[in-house]
Amino acid sequence: MAKSDSLLLPTSMGWRDYLTMTKPKVVAMLLLTALVGMCLAMPALPPWHVMVIGLLGIGFQSAAAAVFNHVLDRRIDKQMARTHHRPLAKGRVATSNAVTFGVGLMVLGFVLLYSLNALTAWLTFASLIGYALVYTVWLKHATPQNIVIGGLAGAAPPLLGWTAVTGEIHSYALILVMLVFTWTPPHFWALAIHRRDDYARAGVPMLPVTHGIHFTKTMVLLYTLILFAVGLLPWLTGMSGLFYLVVASGANLAFIYYALRLKLASDNAYAWPTFKFSIWHLMILFIALLGDHYL
Repeated sequence: MAKSDSLLLPTSMGWRDYLTMTKPKVVAMLLLTALVGMCLAMPALPPWHVMVIGLLGIGFQSAAAAVFNHVLDRRIDKQMARTHHRPLAKGRVATSNAVTFGVGLMVLGFVLLYSLNALTAWLTFASLIGYALVYTVWLKHATPQNIVIGGLAGAAPPLLGWTAVTGEIHSYALILVMLVFTWTPPHFWALAIHRRDDYARAGVPMLPVTHGIHFTKTMVLLYTLILFAVGLLPWLTGMSGLFYLVVASGANLAFIYYALRLKLASDNAYAWPTFKFSIWHLMILFIALLGDHYL
């Protein structure tokens, strides 16, 4: 007997499907940037209980946003090769179960962060709404600049880590946000070039679909140049020293090299390597910030 999407029951995949919906690799990257924000906020290591509670709270809220993204994109996911295997798209998890799971993570994360300070709790909740609703429901379908505008939500974790420790917003924390915010478009557009046909089939107006791959390659290169300039700000403002400057400059030049290679190629073969390198690039930048802070 046929069942509606909301009545489907999970299969034997069980907890693995629920873990998949939280996008653990993405959350891990967000928590790295949040951890760096925490550590840079104080000369010495922050209190361990603040770090643990803060990272758990930010992690739960980020995981909740990912679950809501799965729920809201479940029909589009069925049309895309990259996402057709997701638990909700395949019907292995009921929509109602996923919503309950996401709400539980959201509430738990909010309570944990509120126990530290209200500013972090509400900023994190605003980021969740920005990604799960504003980006997924509206921006993603409204404009090819969706990832630029919506990227602000994904760039928030360093600020959230900072406020979790200090209870206040600092200009240095905003520089960290700028780093992730500027990194997001070339990172995601490289993926969008690689999956251009997927997005076209699903009717999502990603830049390669609306403006063509050649134009998107140019934008990827432009943003890597902007990222190089933004990457100098921690050193120029005195937040970080020579160690960060050397490592970050090398990583940013490498990103420019990948973007230039993508731009000059006659096909899209370099889109996927550029996307994969961009992940390592962000990790290198924030590890360099952390290393410089304690050197």
